[in-house]
Amino acid sequence: MSRLKILALLPLAAALSGCDYVVLAPAGDIAAQQRDLVIISTVLMLLIVVPVMALTVLFAWRYRQSNTEARYEPDWDHSTKLELVIWSAPLLIIVCLGALTWMGTHLLDPYRTLGRIHADRAVDQSKAPLEVDVVALDWKWLFIYPDYGIATVNDLAAPVDRPINFRITASSVMNSFYIPALAGQIYAMPGMETKLHAVVNHAGTYKGFSANYSGAGFSGMHFDFQGLDDKGFDDWVAKAKSAGGSLGRAEYLQLEKPSQNEPVRRWGTIDADLYRLILNMCVETGKMCQSEMMAIDAKGGNGHQGLNNTLPLAYDKYARRGTALGPEPTFVAGTCTPDAPQGKTTASITAPVDTAPLLGAGLKRPSFTPLKSSSFFLGQRPKSDS
Repeated sequence: MSRLKILALLPLAAALSGCDYVVLAPAGDIAAQQRDLVIISTVLMLLIVVPVMALTVLFAWRYRQSNTEARYEPDWDHSTKLELVIWSAPLLIIVCLGALTWMGTHLLDPYRTLGRIHADRAVDQSKAPLEVDVVALDWKWLFIYPDYGIATVNDLAAPVDRPINFRITASSVMNSFYIPALAGQIYAMPGMETKLHAVVNHAGTYKGFSANYSGAGFSGMHFDFQGLDDKGFDDWVAKAKSAGGSLGRAEYLQLEKPSQNEPVRRWGTIDADLYRLILNMCVETGKMCQSEMMAIDAKGGNGHQGLNNTLPLAYDKYARRGTALGPEPTFVAGTCTPDAPQGKTTASITAPVDTAPLLGAGLKRPSFTPLKSSSFFLGQRPKSDS
């Protein structure tokens, strides 16, 4: 081969060497089953595509104008045998694809607990799965290990052949949690929780990222996922614990603020209730949780008096959007729920709500008139103080 030809092929070789076929060579059983679906579906479709392309070339060559030996039948318009082939072959392929889709939809449902960790190995029921809480932030990933009391940013690890239960949410805009070597992508949405069950079968370091554009820092929103043996994972947990620091409400509110290209960070201890507060969008002190608000709404709501139960936000990522309750950003203050008499659910608003943390931040005292230590049955409008 001449030197010029070799030089011409170098860009192609460089491009091919940079290809990453992780989707076709995954490290987890779920991703492997998804790969098999892709391959089988592609082969089934090629059973039609390849013959059609080959026959197109054959007909163009055989019935070209210069070929006087080809049969010429200008009045031909129908062939039952040909019609059967044309319609039956695609129909059979569609039936096969439909069956594969139906089975894959149920067997590979991300909410479905794993029935196996490999094609020839069932799940060991004596070994508890690894619980990981995932929070998509702007623009970084927060991983909380509730069973180990640790948390990390942009650093995820799991033992090989141990089922992983992911609970996924977001702090603001929608993102997509995706580790191609492990399983398919799952959306992360604020105020909502999605789930993913997966397992890693081969030790190694694999890329994870957001597959849904979410703003200016999106390109740096990636992390490393490490598949480790049991000892390696124990060492990883010990390293996180030795990092020290505690991730509580105040620390999370600082972490939640938008930032780009965040380095790996670790916390040795965490607030055990932090993920629930993030999911219910009530990390701020005194803010009513979404679950509590939904329970009140299910009983009929607080009516017009509910407008009084607001406090200014110390930090509001939506402040520029304004608010219906005034120029200052506000939130609904939390309520306490004492024991309900005769099985009825009650809610209590005690005034004044503790605003010391907010006033210490230089904010004005709320300008509303809170309800006076009144308990009322949900679904009934409280009497006005006037």
